[in-house]
Amino acid sequence: MIEVQDLVKRFTQGRGRSARTVAAVQGLSFRAENGAITGLLGPNGAGKTTTLRMIAALVEPDAGRIQVDGVDVRNQPARALSRMGVLSDARGLYPRLTARENIVYYGRLQGMAAVAAQARAETLADMLEMKALLDRRTDGFSQGERMKTALARALVHDPSHIILDEPTNGLDVLATRALRESLRRLRDEHGKCIVFSTHIMQEVERLCDQVVVVAHGRTVAEGTVSQLLARTGHTDFEACFVSLAFDNVSSASQGAAA
Repeated sequence: MIEVQDLVKRFTQGRGRSARTVAAVQGLSFRAENGAITGLLGPNGAGKTTTLRMIAALVEPDAGRIQVDGVDVRNQPARALSRMGVLSDARGLYPRLTARENIVYYGRLQGMAAVAAQARAETLADMLEMKALLDRRTDGFSQGERMKTALARALVHDPSHIILDEPTNGLDVLATRALRESLRRLRDEHGKCIVFSTHIMQEVERLCDQVVVVAHGRTVAEGTVSQLLARTGHTDFEACFVSLAFDNVSSASQGAAA
């Protein structure tokens, strides 16, 4: 389980007198259960990526608390990270290495023995339907092939929690479907806690057990797709999202101004 409580992160933009502080995340909270897919849904600039980077201990929060299976990410980052597989994008592959070598190398960085990492690469190739890719150099891979390899690399140490930042960006229809099936299998057959960010309504409707709607760095709504539709009275999820992400924030801003 991943628990995020009152997370805050501010960045300074510019220098000198022109410097200003921007609040990327402002008191965001949610809980992601084991054996479930939790989606962070929000427009660009809502704070989704910053939140996932704080969960993955890549960015330190200014305030708030993040726990992974009760392990505090800020105080025990190495212990928390051992429970997580993080996929920020597929650009970090070494192009001169094969898919297998990329996966095994990352396994070794995670402290795995060479034999165990090799065996895990074979297991993941079966799971993600990428055996034909294993011994090809990743230079020249399609975006979908790169994504599969990056996902396998993130899963090599068999983490209980998987963090993905907009994983379907740049993927074609077939690659998107393959990734979606992989995530369902990881949830259903392996009981993984999966958190991913997106701004695509269809991904949320087809994949998520729980949805966290984020706008202007805040959690504005949580629930299943059905619960959020019932809350807003909409039958179309896109209209539901707009109502939650924009109407609520606009009302809150007007109330603060008054």
